[in-house]
Amino acid sequence: MKKADGSHNRARGLFDTAEKVFSRSYVNLLREKGHDVIEQEGDGSWMTDAQGGRYLDCYASAGTYNLGRRNRAIARRFMKAVHETDQGNFVMPSDYKALLAQRIASFVPGRLDCVLFGVTRGESMDAACKLARGATSRPGIVTVDGGCYGETGFALSLTAKAGKEQFGGLIPEVLAVPFGDEDAALRAVTDRTAAFVMEPIQAENHCRESSREYALRIRRLCDATKTVLIFDETQTGFGRTGTRFFFEQLGVEPDILVIGEAVTSGMFPMTAMVFTPELKRFFDIHPLIHLCTFGGHDLGCVVAMAALDEYELAEPWVNARMMGQRLASGLHACAQEFPDKAASVAGRGLLFSLRLAGGEPAAKAFCARAMREGLLVETGRVDTSTVLFRPSLLVSEDEVDRIVQAVRTILAGL
Repeated sequence: MKKADGSHNRARGLFDTAEKVFSRSYVNLLREKGHDVIEQEGDGSWMTDAQGGRYLDCYASAGTYNLGRRNRAIARRFMKAVHETDQGNFVMPSDYKALLAQRIASFVPGRLDCVLFGVTRGESMDAACKLARGATSRPGIVTVDGGCYGETGFALSLTAKAGKEQFGGLIPEVLAVPFGDEDAALRAVTDRTAAFVMEPIQAENHCRESSREYALRIRRLCDATKTVLIFDETQTGFGRTGTRFFFEQLGVEPDILVIGEAVTSGMFPMTAMVFTPELKRFFDIHPLIHLCTFGGHDLGCVVAMAALDEYELAEPWVNARMMGQRLASGLHACAQEFPDKAASVAGRGLLFSLRLAGGEPAAKAFCARAMREGLLVETGRVDTSTVLFRPSLLVSEDEVDRIVQAVRTILAGL
């Protein structure tokens, strides 16, 4: 008990300090959601705080920990790699960079055979937009409304983030059209359009999903106008929706695919954009259009290759399909039981969104009550009336049942 008391005092002290040096409103937001705890460690589907509280982690760093928290096999390879290599010189090739690029090209379906490494999602999206503009010699970028791509230049300009106008002028000639509206896309894409950018499933916007028909029509539009089609699968990739990547289910292949930190299952900061040989021709002429000091970090490449070994061994997309059906059934049953509190459920695989009838305040209250039930969840960033469920793709039947029971208890108490 003394240890718990000491941890509680330490947590309170840290959050008091954070108010002074970071953001008071952010700390208050964490308190509203019950997230004002000190994360101590992760293990599989679970997170433990400094006071010994144990939570089934359905945030998973926005779906990064696809293979569970602190995956044992990846961690062992990580520790061994520390004694083998370091960052490397980022402007120079290495065995690690070359081998990982080959592995990713092999892992990603279709003709997406070329790779550029990054550190964050936003950076890889920025690189994708730069490549599209450079390769086409066009300035325009068209996206769909309701997307979420990151916090950097192009990424923030494309993101449906309230208040982003406070940063002044962002990237010029970026236009958002209504999601799913083919006629609007036809009007927006012109001979000045370099790229059409979209998340095929908008996780942060109540898992709004592209239909196969819409994706196919956008693909045909891009082909007809020589526009680069960019898919961001940061939150839907590496098995999250029941296949390696969601574009496989759509039957539509992009020209550039942005993949997120799940490439290392959260064990090392790494992202990438994967693109076609045709777009590589621009790099052949202009090799230094995008440099990243820690992109293709040699140690990170070793970790990513270990993660790919585990992905191929475990095939977690199979478990995502099976456990996803179980979770979907449970969440829909909860929504039917409490129709005055749960407005709707959306998603697929092990990516689900629950929209609260009471809006953003209800979603925050849900998160806070979830912590008391041993469940870590987060609200959507675009549709703030939603709560997202993104557990490990290796989650068990018992753990899925725990999630559903917690949701039922939380809804009953709201």
